[in-house]
Amino acid sequence: MEEWIADRVRQYYWREERNCAITSLLVLAERYNIALDEQVLQGAIALNGAGRFGAQCGLVEGPLVFMGIYGSRLGLGKEEIIGVCRAFSQRVEESFGSLLCRELRPAGFKADNPPHLCEALTCRIIALALESAAELKLNEM
Repeated sequence: MEEWIADRVRQYYWREERNCAITSLLVLAERYNIALDEQVLQGAIALNGAGRFGAQCGLVEGPLVFMGIYGSRLGLGKEEIIGVCRAFSQRVEESFGSLLCRELRPAGFKADNPPHLCEALTCRIIALALESAAELKLNEM
């Protein structure tokens, strides 16, 4: 699974020039065979704004949007979806020390940063998001 995630992240970052929030959202949707409406992707462009400001990271926001979509498809209630999203956010914070882009992004934001500086981190957080998405499925049963 790690190799598949890395391949998909590479595709979305380097070939399609997607941001981190959209990349994580697309990888998760692809894994679960969920077609995303273009309007969702257009809206997800805005999620990158918080990250570039240094606030909540798009690597957290993209999976949260996915979990809302996926949980709704499973027929879960709002509180169940929120609970899994809260648990995912807590896992990210415990595993990586923060939910904030300015703290998660290696070297912060500098004009001379190479592109896609968070590629390895993206793969690790998507793997964590897949674990949380599996919990949504368990809540359905």
